[in-house]
Amino acid sequence: MANWTTADIPNQTGRLAVVTGATGGLGLETALALAGAGAEVVLTGRNEQKGQLALATIRKRYPDAPIRYMTLDLANLASVRQFAEQFGNAHASLDLLINNAGVMTPPKRQTTSDGFELQFGTNYLGHFVLTERLLPLLRVGRAPRVVNLSSIAHKNGAAIHFDDLQWQRSYRPWAAYGQSKLAMLMFAFELQRRSDANGWGLLSNAAHPGYARTDLIANGPGADSLLQILSRMTFEPLVSQSAAEGALPTLFAATSLAAKPAGYYGPTGFFELKGPPGDAQVARPALDKAAAARLWDISEALTHARWPGTTMEHAT
Repeated sequence: MANWTTADIPNQTGRLAVVTGATGGLGLETALALAGAGAEVVLTGRNEQKGQLALATIRKRYPDAPIRYMTLDLANLASVRQFAEQFGNAHASLDLLINNAGVMTPPKRQTTSDGFELQFGTNYLGHFVLTERLLPLLRVGRAPRVVNLSSIAHKNGAAIHFDDLQWQRSYRPWAAYGQSKLAMLMFAFELQRRSDANGWGLLSNAAHPGYARTDLIANGPGADSLLQILSRMTFEPLVSQSAAEGALPTLFAATSLAAKPAGYYGPTGFFELKGPPGDAQVARPALDKAAAARLWDISEALTHARWPGTTMEHAT
């Protein structure tokens, strides 16, 4: 996979993909590349105007691309369920689901429409329910794949705080973000285990973009402070990469014949911040099967998601 680029994406003609958070940044670059490879792509986001601009951006490059925009707010489970119902009414199957959308380190604790801490609720629980709702369509898709977006933040002392998942006692922005991205990685691995145990037929894996220059970072806490401005002018160019480059690990996970079940991919350069895509480092907590199963059960209870099948022969 050395120096893997969008030129290495296999022909995606006939495949249907959903990309969450596709109105800008990594999601837009992912949708753009998939459309360029021939896939039919449904872009999702919370803002209709941004959605139409994203469609125009792709059509400028690929005028005949079979693309559309649908509204989806992952911070609102009613919106997630409505999207899944509308999508199911329009499509009989789904081949590729890329759980990309996310929020990053709001300085003060915020909650979703359902009362969950914003990052845990949006980055993880919203995608947990979305995947559950789209599972029937994925199961009849062609070589179906689910790709979860994690982050290098998942290994920086991150943990699943089962005693305070919603950060009600003491909110720490980066710790909460790390938990949400650790949860996404554990979800990818557990989804593969449950697919194998129950015959769902999925290839589930995960990716991270390294330090990609996107609005997620630009609009983060303190973005307009002098320190942040100086950082963007001096430090950032040395350790970061473009959104298009940051999307490559996701695209590899989503399309490459070399991508493995329960694989994890990211930049292979300096501290995984930039560089060509390859195998990424997995923090030990992400490999804890008991914790992953516990998180799954709690997530079902919190969201009222109902996954089919209960067979888990791997569990110990």
